[in-house]
Amino acid sequence: MSRRLDELPGPALVTTLTADSIVVLPVGSIEHHGPHLPLSTDLIMADELSRRIVEASPLDAWLLPPLAFTKSDEHDWAPGTVWIGWETLMRTVLEVAASVANTPARTLVLYNGHGGNIALLQVALREIRRETGLRTFLMNASIPAGETENGFGIHGGHGETSMILALRPELVDLSVTQRWVPDHLADYEQIKFNGGAVSFGWLSNDFGPSGVIGDPTTANLAHGEELLAASVAQGVAALEEIARFRHV
Repeated sequence: MSRRLDELPGPALVTTLTADSIVVLPVGSIEHHGPHLPLSTDLIMADELSRRIVEASPLDAWLLPPLAFTKSDEHDWAPGTVWIGWETLMRTVLEVAASVANTPARTLVLYNGHGGNIALLQVALREIRRETGLRTFLMNASIPAGETENGFGIHGGHGETSMILALRPELVDLSVTQRWVPDHLADYEQIKFNGGAVSFGWLSNDFGPSGVIGDPTTANLAHGEELLAASVAQGVAALEEIARFRHV
């Protein structure tokens, strides 16, 4: 049985969904990922991982079509990046949520594949909760850095490249990969990309002309399949917690 919400007829949706149903909205991006990965890398991950998670879950979970154009303007210097502003993305997410609130389902999960969306989507969770009463959650495709990336494999590196090798190998060209890692940033104790006491604004070409931050030269299919299996298992476990989560 398909778990695509858009494949249900309208009347069937009203009788199929209940207050316990979970609706999942994949959120990707179309952006530069270097010479070796497709522009749709984050969209592929958001769409494919969320689909596999929903299909593997025993819960009453349903999948919406993904949002492709999101806030990826840190790559706007690179031809092929297609992005929308934060106001447009926020309004879009809020209006999609309002439509979900018009169904019997009372839980909305945003499944995000692009790091540049995280801060905005966290704000959106509260706005949606306040405006619609839906229970709202954000899940992010989590791709750990590789051993050669000094903790900086955040864009187009070992993990993402391995994952796309597992999902869409025909779109990956390993012959043009190089190691693009800003090793000098490891010397900073307070200033970090993620998790430090101090964060900073950046564009993807601040660290070199490739726009890649990571080491895709070590990417391989076996690791991609491991990441894929782990991501699906983690996502299924997360949905189970979401289903039983209560604020009080």
